[in-house]
Amino acid sequence: MKKTILKLSILLSIVFLNAYVIIGCSTKESINEENVEEEVVIEDTDFVATDWTTETHSKDADPNFDEVFDDTAVKRFDFVISSENWAAMLANMTSLYGTFGRSSGNSFSDDDPIFVPAEVYYNGMQWYKVGVRFKGNSSLASAWGSGILKLAFKIDFDEYEDEYPQIENQRFYGFKKFSLKNNYLDSSMLREKVAAEVFKNAGLAMSHTAFYTLYVDHGNGPQYFGLYTLVEEVDDTVIDTQFSSGDGNLYKPEDYGASFASGTFNEDGFEKKTNEDEADWTDIQALFSALHASTRTSDPATWRAGVDAVLDTDVFLKYLAVNTVIQNWDTYGRMEHNYYLYNNPATNKLTWIPWDNNESLQTGKMGGSLPLNFSGLSSSSWPLIGYLYSDSVYKAKYDAYVKETIEGPFATSYIQGVYDTYATLVSPYATTEVSGYTFLSSSSSFSSAVSTLKTHATSRATAVSSYLK
Repeated sequence: MKKTILKLSILLSIVFLNAYVIIGCSTKESINEENVEEEVVIEDTDFVATDWTTETHSKDADPNFDEVFDDTAVKRFDFVISSENWAAMLANMTSLYGTFGRSSGNSFSDDDPIFVPAEVYYNGMQWYKVGVRFKGNSSLASAWGSGILKLAFKIDFDEYEDEYPQIENQRFYGFKKFSLKNNYLDSSMLREKVAAEVFKNAGLAMSHTAFYTLYVDHGNGPQYFGLYTLVEEVDDTVIDTQFSSGDGNLYKPEDYGASFASGTFNEDGFEKKTNEDEADWTDIQALFSALHASTRTSDPATWRAGVDAVLDTDVFLKYLAVNTVIQNWDTYGRMEHNYYLYNNPATNKLTWIPWDNNESLQTGKMGGSLPLNFSGLSSSSWPLIGYLYSDSVYKAKYDAYVKETIEGPFATSYIQGVYDTYATLVSPYATTEVSGYTFLSSSSSFSSAVSTLKTHATSRATAVSSYLK
């Protein structure tokens, strides 16, 4: 049971000099506080949820994808957060990532930012005491350290149902929670949306996405925070609606062990998002064992049968082909994160689900996106790619999916048309973002980034043609 007042005791042992937090359109207030204790305030417990309807607010409603994830419109969210709780959020961020506008070098935190209750408004209706918090890690730290308040958010509509019984099982058109992503390092603001659609159009399980503007009122009236991408949560409706059942084990691998290198399995590397109380990672361990079986070199057919029994290899190879064609460096093969594994109850096999695509559709960093033939890849470090690609049967399937991708969901003329359509849709909102709440260096950065995406699509068709020859 959550406490009536959630206390966050933050000891700021350093006096923060000349630190500024943007409050409102152009006002900056100095923070020079020492030994500050902040509280997440639970207030107004006697309200009546007058806007509540079964269709819009109740758990009994089916998810309304057409309403929430409309590809033809840019919709709007308004958050109203009390000044006290906004101050608590900022103080918490300071404790996690240092002074706002001053890079601390701390790109990761073991702790998530705190939730606070907020009123959420959409299309003239109110959702009550919704849990909102900042989200991200290195991207969050970078934006915060750069003095940009266009931060990503996590939204949970019944986070505070214990404190406010009026909102028990509150939903937003059938959805419990979302990620509201800030299109970090994406001047086109299209990558998250378009990459998700390519995966989905390829037939893979994938989060729905949509464009939303965000306004936040934390005591000084609505402030435009910019253009965001709303993303469906995998552990909410993705597994419930795209699989026969949502009862299987869902994992969000992260860091050590998530490469599947031999001997690296550890439970902490495979965070469970469902069935958390069951200390059972046998499906993950079975994949490790099958992948590293000695039959890989002595009896490939037996090895493939073992891998196929625990991993949906067709799904993985299709994902791998799509991910490599479109280019996405910030995931498996370069980084030990940004994917989910779901033990599909219909097959009893682990199924790959892509996640977090804001840095896709480009060569990227950290050595860049992997080449189509994975030259230079260490197979022992990334065996799910290296071992499967070196097997002739699996390679033939991968090659077929590469061809299928460039002729279908990432066909040059088609995807360039998608870029044009979405660029026209979001341009009025992207190019009017305001200083302190944007990653754009100028309004022309947006159109330039869209042009780069279109050129990239042409270059990938050339690369695929060369590879398949």
